[in-house]
Amino acid sequence: MELRQLNYVIQIALEKNFSRAAEKLHIAQPSLSQQLSKLEQELGVLLFRRTTNSVELTQAGQVFVNKSQAILDGVEQLKQEMDDMAQMRRGRLVVGTLPITGSHILPLVLPVFGAQYPQIEIVLVEDTTAKLEQLTASGGTDISLLSLPLIDSSLAWEPFMEEEICLAVPNQHPLASREGSIDLPELQEEPFIVLKRGQGFRQITVDLCEQSGFSPRIVFESSNIETVQSLVAAGMGIALVPQMLTRAEGSEFTPTYLTLTTKPTRTLVIASRKGRYLSKAADAFIQTLNKTVNNFR
Repeated sequence: MELRQLNYVIQIALEKNFSRAAEKLHIAQPSLSQQLSKLEQELGVLLFRRTTNSVELTQAGQVFVNKSQAILDGVEQLKQEMDDMAQMRRGRLVVGTLPITGSHILPLVLPVFGAQYPQIEIVLVEDTTAKLEQLTASGGTDISLLSLPLIDSSLAWEPFMEEEICLAVPNQHPLASREGSIDLPELQEEPFIVLKRGQGFRQITVDLCEQSGFSPRIVFESSNIETVQSLVAAGMGIALVPQMLTRAEGSEFTPTYLTLTTKPTRTLVIASRKGRYLSKAADAFIQTLNKTVNNFR
């Protein structure tokens, strides 16, 4: 059994098609089929059920894929450790981030990191909270910038920023001219605009409302906090918004922002899989992030 054969099986399982798997692996399809047959003969079990239209894992195949992924991940971590011993002369770091959070934080961090470590390649992966948690837990990202709470218990995290959450209302809303802060229970009859399921800040909004004794009456959902704010400015409802993502005054699509009495906050964290070796590149990125965010404050 060879490491490349483990990778072959994983790719076939992902593609469920020999031709596509061979193309991704940059080998000829007959060679791929031959390697699989050789491996199945060596193991004494079938890893795939082959039909005219599909290729499906057997029970033994599923176990093999799970174990193979763990082995290949361990090999990759070993390579990273060896790269560290080479004093970071080269390296690659995969960073997951929420799109809007990343658009505000990474332009501050990446130029500083790139100037100090030009030999480290940074690969950015932007997705929803739920997808990023899955990717981080499976090794698809080295680290991810997320917000609490995290659902996946296999993730470790450390905070790097805490920011206040404010209330966005239409400019013509009666609350827009209110002096002083707003109590959340006052909003229980208001129409809320929130992010779609799978995004962390949606859950923060729901939790804050429920802690105040009501469930938000949701009238619109969006995958983009910028769309949420534009809909608020258009008079379609109200929304909770992280302070960092509020818009500057002067645009017709800028709502009125108000302070909440309880001054709720969200905590941004750097997440990684528990027990995963963090490379020196990841360590350096985390240090750069913390230092840059502290200076920005």
